Amino acid sequence: MAHWLYKSEPSVWSWDRQAEAGPQGTFWNGVRNHVAKQNLMAMKTGEQGFFYHSNEGKAVVGIVEVIREYYPDHTDESGRFGMVDIKAVKALPRPVTLEAIKAEPGLESMILVNNSRLSVQPVTDEEWAIVCRMGGL
Repeated sequence: MAHWLYKSEPSVWSWDRQAEAGPQGTFWNGVRNHVAKQNLMAMKTGEQGFFYHSNEGKAVVGIVEVIREYYPDHTDESGRFGMVDIKAVKALPRPVTLEAIKAEPGLESMILVNNSRLSVQPVTDEEWAIVCRMGGL
């Protein structure tokens, strides 16, 4: 199974709000980048991703799971973009900051390090294992 990273500004949608949504989860909408759209389209039910606080905090703070595969985004008037539904799985015992990720051997090729603007991105199995270890899992 693939792994992913979802970026969200905590003032717009925080980990706490995601966790409060419970097992029914929420939709992940608002993506308007074609590369991020392709990533959403590739996601399968049951795949997990990191929940990353961008701009404020700049840290991986939790793990989410895809509970509904790609479908049209109701907020996209053009009809070109879609979304997936995700649910919170667990918070990381220790948030993993972008600074720590950049300093960690083995993560220098991570998309988060090299393309910080991409809102939804794949994470390799090796990167997943390293970040989980760094976060106390």
